[in-house]
Amino acid sequence: MGLLTQEEYRTLADNLDLPTAAYIDGAYRPAASGRTFATTNPATGRKLADIASCGAEDVDFAVRKSREAFEDGRWSKLPPGERKDILIRFAKLLTRNRRDLAVMESIDSGKTIQDCETVDIPETIHCIKWHAELIDKIYDQVSPASDDHIAMIVREPIGVVGLVLPWNFPLLMLAWKIAPALAAGCSLVVKPAEETSLTALRVAELATEAGLPRGVLNIVPGGGPEVGEPIGRHMDIDMVSFTGSTETGKRFLLYSGESNAKEVVLEMGGKNPAIVMDDAENLDRIAQHVVNGAFWNMGENCSASSRLIVHRAVKDELLGRIEAHMRQWNVGDPLDPDTRLGALVSKEHFNKVSGYLEKADSIRIGGKTRDGAFVEATVVDIPDNDHTLAREEIFGPVLGVIEVSSFDQAIQIANDTPYGLCASLFTANAKRAIRGARMIRAGTVTVNSFGEGDITTPFGGFKQSGFGGRDNSIHAHDQYTQLKTIWLDLADDEDEAVS
Repeated sequence: MGLLTQEEYRTLADNLDLPTAAYIDGAYRPAASGRTFATTNPATGRKLADIASCGAEDVDFAVRKSREAFEDGRWSKLPPGERKDILIRFAKLLTRNRRDLAVMESIDSGKTIQDCETVDIPETIHCIKWHAELIDKIYDQVSPASDDHIAMIVREPIGVVGLVLPWNFPLLMLAWKIAPALAAGCSLVVKPAEETSLTALRVAELATEAGLPRGVLNIVPGGGPEVGEPIGRHMDIDMVSFTGSTETGKRFLLYSGESNAKEVVLEMGGKNPAIVMDDAENLDRIAQHVVNGAFWNMGENCSASSRLIVHRAVKDELLGRIEAHMRQWNVGDPLDPDTRLGALVSKEHFNKVSGYLEKADSIRIGGKTRDGAFVEATVVDIPDNDHTLAREEIFGPVLGVIEVSSFDQAIQIANDTPYGLCASLFTANAKRAIRGARMIRAGTVTVNSFGEGDITTPFGGFKQSGFGGRDNSIHAHDQYTQLKTIWLDLADDEDEAVS
């Protein structure tokens, strides 16, 4: 399905039927308090809709309905093949509604329609299908006990799960969590980011249309203190999976310790290095990878290549090629299919990113901002790894450049961060590539490319970038299940009596 014109996308946007209520127990419902909050288009500043502003009472209701659904087995005890069939129908409905979802995602988040149509929506659908197909292909185990015993190790769904989502990839992060959680048989209470609630609400409605039983997937929009914290502290939620900032993620460990010691999985921030050594080949191709890694999704990406650690022998040539490729990353209307950089998610976040630009000692390329929430692709020189722009996650289209003179220095600087999510290493030396990938303290290390792997590879971080589990791959199912040992004694009663 090809892209439309800017005018056609605007027409679609003007005619969308936007969901505004919470989605609990298979139906749209207003917040118990009756309160709402405005969601706006960050590219225009215009209000899109007033969304139900939920609170602890709504969380309690959603958890109660989730628990009922889990305990009576309408989903948790459904045969794996039947769960798979429903999720496949769900993926087909997402496919049928993909264009409306793409436009809704774009106007709610500031993401470019090009990315929504060609990356976010297709990968969301693929994620649902991939985990659906895995449901009846994961085998449990029998341990090597003895002739008189059989020990079965079985997986069981963990129960009621709280999912707290970020605003940078609203649909895709929703899929990363609900797909393996639903495949495992859990019931879910989802808090979308306050800035980007629309698509999660619509997706829940489509899931019900596909046959997902009521109470299994509940969407509770609202603020962090009003919804996120009650989820984290709830005594009847069995685990929480959170994606977002490191500062907020740490709070969920506190909430768990002060409530029912629920399991917590955190996927948090990053300050990801892209290391380019003096023997790296094809600097033009490397420049493309660095630019894409730094500026994709306006740099609002936890895996963004925000630190370019480059050997002094190739620095000037590489930066010249980076500048040439940056000319293609124009800033503009997110609904224009030719736009590469849309709006940052909110005026508040725009002010944060702009504040970091003011702290730059030397802006080499870009650095300009535009009315609304637009920041152009920017490259700054960083004198050393102690600089604020080298230490803190900017979460905007800003690439910091640090010069090094050796491989060991590059690895040391790459690891000199509290984060450890992703890294890239560019070198033509195979031994150096493998050594470097092993030495870098990060959950994903790409060699001679930028990327996050794919649906088959686990995604998560070291240090303050992650804790407790992984998204994507078969390993994502582990965090939504409990392991149980069933020990069967086969010894003959007469033999036991004699012994």
